[in-house]
Amino acid sequence: MNHDPNCIFCKIVAGQIPSRKAFEDDELLVFHDIAPWAPVHVLIIPKAHVATMYEVTQDHAPLLGRMLAMAPKLMREHGVTNGFRTLINTGEDGRQEVQHVHMHVMGGPRPWAKG
Repeated sequence: MNHDPNCIFCKIVAGQIPSRKAFEDDELLVFHDIAPWAPVHVLIIPKAHVATMYEVTQDHAPLLGRMLAMAPKLMREHGVTNGFRTLINTGEDGRQEVQHVHMHVMGGPRPWAKG
């Protein structure tokens, strides 16, 4: 599995940095955002390091599909039933802050801090 020793999300995957996990399997890790924009705000990340969506290939399609399919299940499990938002930032102009592909899934009663 590809890993970047300087990546904060790779360090979370490796257990070097603690996180509040919502789900984990061999390919994916889901954890609560430390600076949430909404009452429920989780990040879905692949365990393998992929820096940005620019590096994604057709081979990643099943993994990205799993990430999207997981969003409604996670939101239901966290009591979000009136809609949610998914967001993947890519690159500097796309406001990507951590260079490891990740999908924000946010929901809960409005108003939210951002978004």
